[in-house]
Amino acid sequence: MKKDWAIRGFHVLLLIAIIFGVEGARLAWLQLGLGNWQTASGSLRQNALLQRSDELLLDSGRGQFFDRYGRAITGIAVQALAAFPDNGMSRGAEEDVVLLAASLGVKARRLEDWLSELRVPEAWRETGSGRVMDLTQTQIRAVERTKLLGVAVVPLLNRYPDGLSPLHAIGYISQHPEQVRLAYAKRLDEQQMKETDPIGGAGLEKSMDRLLQGVAPTKAMQVTNAERLPLGGLGLRLKVPNNPHFPVKVNTTLDLDAQLAVEGVLRKYGIHKGAAVVLDAANSDVRAMVSLPRLDPYHIRTEGTDERNHALTAAPPGSVFKTVTLAAALESGVTDWNEKFHCDGHYGKYGLKCWKEGGHGDLTLEQAYAQSCNVVFAGLAERMDPAWLQITAERMGLGRQIGWHTEKFADGKPLRLLGEEEAGSIFKDKESAKDGGVRTGTGIGQRDVRVTPLQAANMAVAILHDGHVFSPRLVKEVRYADGNLMTTLGVKSGKSKYGQIEPRTAALLREGMRAVVTEGTAERALSNAKWTLAGKSGTAELAGKEKGRNDHWFVGYGPAINRPRYAVAVLIEDQPAGASNRGATVFGAIMDALRFLEEKDPTVAAATGER
Repeated sequence: MKKDWAIRGFHVLLLIAIIFGVEGARLAWLQLGLGNWQTASGSLRQNALLQRSDELLLDSGRGQFFDRYGRAITGIAVQALAAFPDNGMSRGAEEDVVLLAASLGVKARRLEDWLSELRVPEAWRETGSGRVMDLTQTQIRAVERTKLLGVAVVPLLNRYPDGLSPLHAIGYISQHPEQVRLAYAKRLDEQQMKETDPIGGAGLEKSMDRLLQGVAPTKAMQVTNAERLPLGGLGLRLKVPNNPHFPVKVNTTLDLDAQLAVEGVLRKYGIHKGAAVVLDAANSDVRAMVSLPRLDPYHIRTEGTDERNHALTAAPPGSVFKTVTLAAALESGVTDWNEKFHCDGHYGKYGLKCWKEGGHGDLTLEQAYAQSCNVVFAGLAERMDPAWLQITAERMGLGRQIGWHTEKFADGKPLRLLGEEEAGSIFKDKESAKDGGVRTGTGIGQRDVRVTPLQAANMAVAILHDGHVFSPRLVKEVRYADGNLMTTLGVKSGKSKYGQIEPRTAALLREGMRAVVTEGTAERALSNAKWTLAGKSGTAELAGKEKGRNDHWFVGYGPAINRPRYAVAVLIEDQPAGASNRGATVFGAIMDALRFLEEKDPTVAAATGER
């Protein structure tokens, strides 16, 4: 009897082993892709493929930017309306759609069309914008009340937040498959990245892209079955990376209060094209950088926008360049501070004349600079070997890229923060510089002279530091997500291979720039300024297709007495010939706005020059 039970038990176990063996073989067969076992709803392999999760990207994991005081510039969290494809199922009652549409401020038909046309998960965006809408508490309650299928409120990061104009200095991200293939071939091979993943297209987003790339995104997932229907009871799940170091935090030198103040001034004076740069007078840190036309990071190259940073684009500087001509003339010895000149309004050759009808009469070198006399400065330029103009300009940070850069950053690779910065120029070439007509035009900031607003503001800082040139810095440090320091970007010198101008020359330039405000071309515009100011105005006549148009400049610093705290360059582009130069007026308004910020918060003044 016992033997019979043992035999029967053995047979049962053998049968179970065979069943498991067959099932195991079948699964292996399917894993190899060789089987096509059918079920009521299709093959098992098809079902495995069809069962999937619809994913909505909530946070790409990309590094974020902050201003000098830790305020977020990118990556602002919003409560977003998310919707997943319905896959043929009913969303819910029509009155619920009407209720939700009303809370969003749109017609029900628009919301219905959006929901029905979804093929991938999406978030509801503001009308006419690529920015995801931040729901109010009323709108959130409306979503919760309706209980529409596949519709939910999720936390999502807007890359470029509402309430802050997108900054050209920060730039934008966009799809660049060809650049992804060139820069991230290894990540593509390891399937850590797709060719369609957005990367930096301009600004710091582009120059620091390799450091900003995250390790993994945060996603909201809705799991569906073989028929693409949501699996009951699962709802939405969040997939969150578990890495305390990423995304990184990039702490910039920008001051959002100053940025908004400068934007407000340009808006008040109706400036539509140009730039304004505010540098820390202590070390050339960029405190604000505004470029117009505006940047729309969600709609690049649309009408009324411009992704180019005009603060980094070289333009004819006009009489602002007379600052260089004056320095070169003093250091070459072709003049001295006591020389007297006479201007009758005409230079006598090359068709060159002074801007003032009838001329300035008798005047000193300082007065010639303060009154921006073309006749005097054309003569000084023609007296000199052109090499003096070229070398002096380079000594003062012009005619070359001046922004912060290093050949070996924390990751061992080169880094130039302001990658779009144009070098500008002084002469077209050495041969043309020998021509007297070319040299006189160069001496007054015309012909082939090109300078960026950043370089012009940085020149003012160099003059304040007895000729020492800095490399303007836009980033102070990079930190990991947990707050630990990755690396710092220290203040750097931008000294030319030709050295720098003499301290005595810089002191005379400061005298001249102060005279521009007290008795020169900017006296009227800046007579009521709250701070004592100094600077140089310039009007550049444009050529070619823009003939008959002018660019207006003003470059200066303040307060001019005691401890100067800011150097500012203003460029107003494409103005009608003959129109009054508003550069000094706008400069004065910016300085008043910066002074107001200091009065409102004394720590702002105390933080100037922070290293």
